[in-house]
Amino acid sequence: MVASCTLAIDAMSGDFGPHVIIPASLDFLSEFPDTSLRLVGDPDVIRPLLGGRVDDRIRLVASTSVVGMGDKPSFALRHRRDSSLYRSIELVAEQHADAAVSAGNTGALMAMGRYLLRTHPGIDRPAIATMIPTRNGFCYMLDLGANVDCSAEHLYQFALLGASLAEAVSGCESPRVALLNVGEEEIKGNEQVKLASRLIREHSSLNYVGYVEGDDVYAGKADVVVCDGFVGNVALKSSEGLARLLGHAFAEAFRGSWYRRLVGLLARPIVEELQEVMDPSRHNGASLLGLQGIVVKSHGSANRECFAHALRQARQEVVRNVPALTNQKLSQLL
Repeated sequence: MVASCTLAIDAMSGDFGPHVIIPASLDFLSEFPDTSLRLVGDPDVIRPLLGGRVDDRIRLVASTSVVGMGDKPSFALRHRRDSSLYRSIELVAEQHADAAVSAGNTGALMAMGRYLLRTHPGIDRPAIATMIPTRNGFCYMLDLGANVDCSAEHLYQFALLGASLAEAVSGCESPRVALLNVGEEEIKGNEQVKLASRLIREHSSLNYVGYVEGDDVYAGKADVVVCDGFVGNVALKSSEGLARLLGHAFAEAFRGSWYRRLVGLLARPIVEELQEVMDPSRHNGASLLGLQGIVVKSHGSANRECFAHALRQARQEVVRNVPALTNQKLSQLL
């Protein structure tokens, strides 16, 4: 474990920019006195939101531009090297920070991460990975949006990444690896998924359990669920929408008559426990797995609480030294 860590934060990113990111960062600093921050962006915008606080734990790093959510990754990499997104990752590459956190453009984040930090040997592309709650704990799911178009080889590499993460970080021996598909039968799926299934099955060190369908993800049938970024992002966003719908339905169900309010009062501890498990904000913060450095992607629409959770995720990866552990496990698998 490390005694302290430094996070580089793309303070200009996301739908709400520094007006959410700066308060979330201050909340985070209060929670973790062993951590310092490098806030990257326009100092004239950031400084007023700090309430006069700039010290050894909070330093401003000036940048002159912002990567737009509609910017193509190739354009951003060529023309936005003075952006808050690029500078945040650059601080990690130059070892001035231990991890970078951004709520910005996912494609640009991946392109800049690959350029500045490189991928582990044997891995072509990083993948966005996060923990998904299941009946018996959680599973890792990847990719969640970094790679919309994937070959079978990429899916195979994601399986290696996910297995190494589950084993190195969660201590899961021989993690069960599955491919997300439209059915469990071998004949189901497109050609990429079928070929990926054969590649993963042929790797004797992977504990491959075959295909799982969307509803199986939450049943805990696998420790690692692999898919391309298009499918993974749709699945994740659908799940988050359902969680919010259920939260709203719970609230509405206990309104109205005195009887409903009384039942709601009695059921409140159980409802709050369920909402806590399903709350998307508790799972905000996804790793760009496969890079030789720590980069955490937050939802672009993250509120103050959500972004603070992404910061916690980044700190946890620093404390656990995730890149080194993952690289070690990957070397064994490869």
